[in-house]
Amino acid sequence: MADQSGEKSFEATQHRKDKAREQGQVPYSQDLGSALLLIVGAGLMRMLGGGVSNYFANLTTRYLGEPISLRADEQQLVSQANELLEQTGAVMLPFLGLLLLAGVATSILQVGFLFVPERLQPDIGRINPLKGFGRIFSSQGAAKLGFGLFKVLIVAAVSVAVLWSRQSQVLEAAALDTMALATLLFNTGFETMFWVGFALLVLALADFAFQKWKHSQDLMMTAQEMKEEMKNLQGNPEVAARRRQVQRQMALNRIGSEVPKADVVVTNPTELAIAISYDPETMASPVVVAKGADNLAARIRRLALEHDVPVVERKPLARLLYKEVDIGHPVPSESFAAVAEVLAYVYQLKGKKIPPLPRAA
Repeated sequence: MADQSGEKSFEATQHRKDKAREQGQVPYSQDLGSALLLIVGAGLMRMLGGGVSNYFANLTTRYLGEPISLRADEQQLVSQANELLEQTGAVMLPFLGLLLLAGVATSILQVGFLFVPERLQPDIGRINPLKGFGRIFSSQGAAKLGFGLFKVLIVAAVSVAVLWSRQSQVLEAAALDTMALATLLFNTGFETMFWVGFALLVLALADFAFQKWKHSQDLMMTAQEMKEEMKNLQGNPEVAARRRQVQRQMALNRIGSEVPKADVVVTNPTELAIAISYDPETMASPVVVAKGADNLAARIRRLALEHDVPVVERKPLARLLYKEVDIGHPVPSESFAAVAEVLAYVYQLKGKKIPPLPRAA
């Protein structure tokens, strides 16, 4: 992002946010991913840990509890190694595969689907010792160190609390047989892992919220940056086309609501159409409530005819009002006489009393 002088007091535009995302600048908390992985790992250990532990127990018994028979047969050694790898892979693959999917899911939950090839390229500056010391002894490095020490204290406190809750079982562990001891160790490890993961998850959610706030603050823009970005966006053909489309839709909406309430429509007769309203009690002078050329002019004339709004042809007046008067603004004083003459004609057609009309100053 460009570094511009001045106070960053403007919220980042969507274009700036999209550009930052394309460069890989997104709010991300490593702690959140680690905490979720720890909890998922604990759940997988509860579901699949029995089968895994039985497999390794049997494997240990097979290779360490039976008489050793060594033969210098290369083919047999390769066959045994392949068999061991296949069996171990079949047991561990579901556990490791689900853990991998959980890791990918935690990243997607934070940043969505995002691939930035540039971030995969090696950065020599990252291994610069001077810059490394600068990062370590910076205020941000000190904050990370403090947060890391706080997490260590939390992990220690939760682990001690879990062991304290199983105090009686731990003290009696020496009298347990091998299977009962293994069960106790497994259950204690699972419970410790789960509650440590839960505690870290709470801290990670707070860290993620902070990262989102910091990311938003980093993307804020100065007045000069905002001005330059608006200038660049205006030169974008797609943005310009979209802006024209929105303006046209707003014009159509205004025409549809204002023309039926107008007092008269002044035309060119086919190229221009200007709708005028005048209420002597609320208006100091007549106001142009809608105007358009070509297709918009045809739409104004059609709406006027559908709602019995008089259409009057006055070429010079129509050209003047279309060129000089914006929608919602009063007609200029030099046009009072011509507009008053048109309004008087309209009121005569309707058989209404002619209201007091404005006069040129």
